[in-house]
Amino acid sequence: MKNIGFLVLFLAIMAQGSAQKKAVSITDIWQDYKFYSRTVNGVRSLNNGVDYTSIVSAEKGSDVVKYSYLKASEGEVLINNTDLVFDNKKIPLNNYEFSSDEAKVLISSNTEGIYRHSSKSDYYTYDLATKKMDKVSTGEKQLYATFSPNADKVAFVKSNNLYFKDLKTGAEIQITNDGKKGSIINGASDWVYEEELVLVKAFKWSPDGSKLAFYKFDESEIKEWSLKYYDNLYPSEERFKYPKAGEPNSKIEIYTYDLNTKKVEKANITGNFEYVIRINWTNDSKQLAVQTMNRHQSNLKMHLIDVTTNTDKVVFEESHDKYVEIPTTIFLQSKNQFLITSEKDNYNHIYLYNIDGTLVKQLSNGNWEVTDIYGVDEKNGVVYYQSTEQGAIYRDVYSVKLNGSSKKRLSKRSGNNSAKFSSTFKYFINTNSSAKTPHYVSVNSNSGKELRLLIDNAGLSKRVEEYKISPKEFTTLKINDNDLNAWIMKPVDFDVTKKYPVFMFVYGGDGNQTVVDRWDSFNAFWFNHLTALGYIVVSVDNRGTEGNGAEFRKTIYKQLGKYETEDQIAVAKYFAGLPYVDGSRIGIFGWSFGGYLSTSCILKGADVFKTAIAVAPVTNWRFYDNIYTERYMQTPQENGAGYDENSPINHVEKLKGNYLLIHGMADDNVHYQNTAEMVNALIKANKQFTQFSYPNKAHGISGGNTRLHLYNMMTNFLIENL
Repeated sequence: MKNIGFLVLFLAIMAQGSAQKKAVSITDIWQDYKFYSRTVNGVRSLNNGVDYTSIVSAEKGSDVVKYSYLKASEGEVLINNTDLVFDNKKIPLNNYEFSSDEAKVLISSNTEGIYRHSSKSDYYTYDLATKKMDKVSTGEKQLYATFSPNADKVAFVKSNNLYFKDLKTGAEIQITNDGKKGSIINGASDWVYEEELVLVKAFKWSPDGSKLAFYKFDESEIKEWSLKYYDNLYPSEERFKYPKAGEPNSKIEIYTYDLNTKKVEKANITGNFEYVIRINWTNDSKQLAVQTMNRHQSNLKMHLIDVTTNTDKVVFEESHDKYVEIPTTIFLQSKNQFLITSEKDNYNHIYLYNIDGTLVKQLSNGNWEVTDIYGVDEKNGVVYYQSTEQGAIYRDVYSVKLNGSSKKRLSKRSGNNSAKFSSTFKYFINTNSSAKTPHYVSVNSNSGKELRLLIDNAGLSKRVEEYKISPKEFTTLKINDNDLNAWIMKPVDFDVTKKYPVFMFVYGGDGNQTVVDRWDSFNAFWFNHLTALGYIVVSVDNRGTEGNGAEFRKTIYKQLGKYETEDQIAVAKYFAGLPYVDGSRIGIFGWSFGGYLSTSCILKGADVFKTAIAVAPVTNWRFYDNIYTERYMQTPQENGAGYDENSPINHVEKLKGNYLLIHGMADDNVHYQNTAEMVNALIKANKQFTQFSYPNKAHGISGGNTRLHLYNMMTNFLIENL
């Protein structure tokens, strides 16, 4: 009897402890940031391969601190923020890069974001021995300042022109003179190249530092887009060139500049092409590799330009009946060879070629994707990369030899792993997380052995235990004859005999997945807030998303949004048919492409969805940029029916449910035009809806209390309408 009494008391205490756990609040997520997971910032490996540096917050700013990969210590402060003084003014450190000899550091300060990836800064050189600072240039802020390989010069872009500064003489040399806003850009990219090709710095030093290769963008024929900012008595306006689907692109030319002869020469790139997606110097400063694509992005060529004779030879070509993915390319320094990724066998893998274009070896193969290449240890003949070999929802770090042998999984912890290797490839800093565990950062040997722990976020893990948490249950669903990856979050007190509303979270576009086993400091906890309110939250990666091969992704060709919408409607019907789901209460939420999909679903799936929330959605594919849209749809002139049938703005008469439309009015990516025209169409169709705009906010709709306000609004809308 005593034992039974003790057991009853123990269970009562445990039940009381469980009952005392808190529900996640919106304030916890977006004001107090209680679930934010720490990592290591600004990591740079030093030349010795034994030490690395990182940016560390200090009392009066940010320091650069040196650490040993092997030995745990407080670290040595290499750059104390109090020493960063120029003209008797304190210079805040935003980022930094070492020169090749590690005698100087290039410091970016007062950095201003331009678009998604681009920024401009005040740049300074800092001498580690003397602690002397010099400003790289005066006047306008500069873009993408970069040391030369010899560490005696810094190249940069200012006012759309390319410059370099001679650090020995202090002379500033202007290479181009025709740069003009809205017309000519030298050494930096235009908007659409930045957004869709992830190209921002459009110049490169040759290996010996004697030459610079750079892009010249002529965007004079592109039509302007304007953003209005309500920031004064009279609003201000920003205008920039934005090529919409079917509209003209920038005309691209590639030039080289010889620092010895002062000669600027246009590269002779043969054949017809629309895009220059990458330029790379080989291991020889006489050879520049230029990768081009046609407008449909179905044909990729690598041109090898001999800059001494200005002659061109195509050494690599790949075509596809739909489109070719932009490859990762690495030129070896010790051999006349290069690595390039390709989906030629349906999955993205690494191939080794000789410089003349003959295939040496396919280094990876299987029904999984290579998602990143970290580098090549040429001394030992080993390539380090990230892949989905353990499954599409996971990421792991691997190595393989240049002869294709001895493949090895280096990451040991399940979930999502990424690596930052030392300069000698002897060590790597591995950052791991899963849906259940925040970031775990460790130093590992190149064999995968964990050597020491840097960050485990134990405090965050303990804090999470104080809350009612609904774990993500990963699974696959058979939808439209495809096995789709999914996760489900159920209320903590889930009762199979009850009926629950379902709230679907979707992105659904190419190049992304929502179903990945990794930590999410924000949306995952909002979903926990919703499960505490009695919702089941689910997410499913439809056809068109990454991780499952090219055929799965490219099903959507010429019908962007059609099959994605059909899959999500089928998912909703699947859940509506479960005994513990109230099929009359299915909702969906998405942002950007996800906002497009949630909008499409509540229109084409009007009898299935009760409620939809769309943030920053494309509502008409004719309004979006040409590189992205034409990759999947060709041009509107060629495929008008594909554009119109799959644009939600043409289906507004089908709306039956509750629709919340949200947009930032200064969105440079998905223009507010999408929402404005959607509102007009809904009004014309006499359809009731709810709409909210965020003035001066871009695609991410953030800053200050914005996210707190946004997520409170969306939560209240769900409570009232789902």
